[in-house]
Amino acid sequence: MSEKRLAAIDIGTSSIRCIVVEVDPKNGFRVLDDEKANVRLGEGLTASGRIAPASWEQAREALIRMRKIADGCGVDFIEAVGTSALRRAANRDAFLAAMKAEAGVEIRVISGLEEAELATLSALHHFDMHNNRYGLIDIGGGSIEVITAAGSHIETIHSLDLGAVFLTEHLLPSDPITAKERGRLHKYLRKAIGKALGDEDFGLQCLIGSGGTVTNIGAMIMARRGEQYDSVHCYEVFHSEIVHLLAMLERKNCKERRAVNGLSPDRADIIVAGVAAVDALMRFFGTNLLKINAGGIREGLIIRSLKKRGLWALEDEKRDWISSALGFARSCHADEVHGEQVRRLALALFDAIPAARGLGSAARRMLEAAALLHDIGYVVSYVKHHKHSSHLIRHAELFDFSPREREIIANLARYHRKTLPRKKHQDYSRLSAEDQELVCKLGGILRLADGLDRRRSCLVRDLSCVTVDGKMVIRLASDEDLSVEIFGALAKADLFEAAFGQKVVLEHASDREQLPNGGVSEFRNRKKCVDLSVWRKKSHQA
Repeated sequence: MSEKRLAAIDIGTSSIRCIVVEVDPKNGFRVLDDEKANVRLGEGLTASGRIAPASWEQAREALIRMRKIADGCGVDFIEAVGTSALRRAANRDAFLAAMKAEAGVEIRVISGLEEAELATLSALHHFDMHNNRYGLIDIGGGSIEVITAAGSHIETIHSLDLGAVFLTEHLLPSDPITAKERGRLHKYLRKAIGKALGDEDFGLQCLIGSGGTVTNIGAMIMARRGEQYDSVHCYEVFHSEIVHLLAMLERKNCKERRAVNGLSPDRADIIVAGVAAVDALMRFFGTNLLKINAGGIREGLIIRSLKKRGLWALEDEKRDWISSALGFARSCHADEVHGEQVRRLALALFDAIPAARGLGSAARRMLEAAALLHDIGYVVSYVKHHKHSSHLIRHAELFDFSPREREIIANLARYHRKTLPRKKHQDYSRLSAEDQELVCKLGGILRLADGLDRRRSCLVRDLSCVTVDGKMVIRLASDEDLSVEIFGALAKADLFEAAFGQKVVLEHASDREQLPNGGVSEFRNRKKCVDLSVWRKKSHQA
């Protein structure tokens, strides 16, 4: 398949976004450029019914610029769509003709139903919602698209005229917002949502949101938490956080809102209405969790365009995170056999240690991903490959992992060898105290598992663990000599010991005997009993 490039332009009520991509056989596509212009095409539309001259000119300039960027990237075709503002504008046809003639961009105005379908395509490209019932919301300036779905099957689609610009112009004329206006806004949202969606008990597990309002919510809550991730994509926030955020924003005037950490200043005037709409939808559906999709309609447009032209390289069957991680590892030419062995041993350790099992299934999944990806830094160089692995993971698009989870996985890869976690390490120090502890525990397991495949020969078939006299005794099953594997594991057992508070003893299965009650006997040959303290000075060599 020859390389193909295309551009998608989403002309919304608040902004115009242009994304340029190139076909990628492993991930569907990769982004080459992403341009945004805050045009406010829908400003004053509620009152006049027409696109204002100033907005018209700003849109023309933005589209000319985006057309030039797309041409410079060598795109083969451009897909451009208009949404709520163009659906409602009385001078829409004149605007479309002018943009085609002056900017060379042919715009197709799409329905709210099609908007919702595009948002769904984007969400399913990033989130594993198999066996889940959930909602999708795409919040624009003029409208909100609301979808309920189960797995990959869409159940209902609604397009509501409750966009952030529309609500602000219609219900929030004052600055600062008055108490009466706040009450009127919340009442209006409750009535409009209830009338459109009815009184069905949806039973949704979460909402996935896209659009500028949602990404700004993620950025503001990230700042309030004191977290620092590269993106809000796949970030998760709780309804209680949105309630507190809304209360804070409602108390401020527009100038004060512009100074709020994480909020884009050009959204300060409409953000209250947008956050109130998200709050109302979460209340209506009874959901506590909002997952953020930074892609949205323009990404859905890319996916559909690639499929329509036969350029979509991914299978349409259900995506899963492990296939995504393996695909990323292969793209970095990682040693797949070694990664699989480390994964298998790490999970065996996790499942055998009660203190590790108590960390939960999400921690187990992060450990598994880190095991598969810990050595991908070899693609840069062997020297400091653990740091290269961490950097690559941190900036990867791993399917269905939140920014927090991706950061933890990156730290696990960082500490699978060499130096242990330290407060002076910037990436580690940015984690919460709970996540630092998690990195130490999972990292301790990963280091041990990596050491147990020191020769990359998959000699350890299985293992079991038992605590004896405060020590973690790990019994290794193999028909081969394991002296190198035992050396490698003990040289890297320091983090495990520090995190779990237990010294590590490694034993080849043939070197021990079971007592009738299932306890552990004294070793028959004490020279073959290997204690961590013997190897302490040899740590970090592997």
